[in-house]
Amino acid sequence: MSSRRSIVGLLAGVTGCLFMGATIVNAQTGNSPVAQGTALNPQEIALISISAHTATGNLQALDTALRAGLDAGLTVNEVKAALEQLYAYCGFPRSLNGINTLRTVIQQRQSEGIRDKVGPSHEPIEGGDRYERGRATLEKLTGVRQLKPAPGFGEFSPEIDRFLKEHLFADIFDNPILTYQQRELVTIAALASMTGVGAQLNAHIGMGRNTGITDAQLVRIADLIDSQVSRSQANQLRQLIGKPVVP
Repeated sequence: MSSRRSIVGLLAGVTGCLFMGATIVNAQTGNSPVAQGTALNPQEIALISISAHTATGNLQALDTALRAGLDAGLTVNEVKAALEQLYAYCGFPRSLNGINTLRTVIQQRQSEGIRDKVGPSHEPIEGGDRYERGRATLEKLTGVRQLKPAPGFGEFSPEIDRFLKEHLFADIFDNPILTYQQRELVTIAALASMTGVGAQLNAHIGMGRNTGITDAQLVRIADLIDSQVSRSQANQLRQLIGKPVVP
């Protein structure tokens, strides 16, 4: 990212201090419970690859991952939701590059006679207390009561605490186009692909487990990062989940 980051782009750094003591909860969106399992399906693998290549700015590989995701059955709106979420973790420039790459891919596929499923859209919830809604979402993800304001950074910077609750966890995470589990797959993949965000990655590993992501699935994410990004980044994830690193 550039030296002048967007405020919301800093949210990834803020979240790391919130979640270290999370307990297991059954986080879900809508009426569909979180799936429990050890394998990743093709759509989940595609979301992980899309996230990793967006975070690292590898647009050629992202093009391939987007096509694979659409072929696997991801809707256009599901992919857009993932790319929109990523601006909070890797910044507007890479999120926008990802969205523009998706737009080009869809146009090219249309010219080839491929009509990708758009899928349901989502209208933001209007009215109500967005801070409290975001705080409730965060409590579901972490299993930990969230104080108002957040101790430490929230007391020092009430604005960043408000952005975190109202925007990231109310506007973005409460968008039901992706489940909480899918959003954590996207977040873990992005953070695992970037340097200097180990604390935040560790925090989201905890949240991911709370949504039903298994250690076997986390190992699979590490393997995908190994083959698509770098071994050193994959080994960081392996270390955080207590698995042997790969030389």
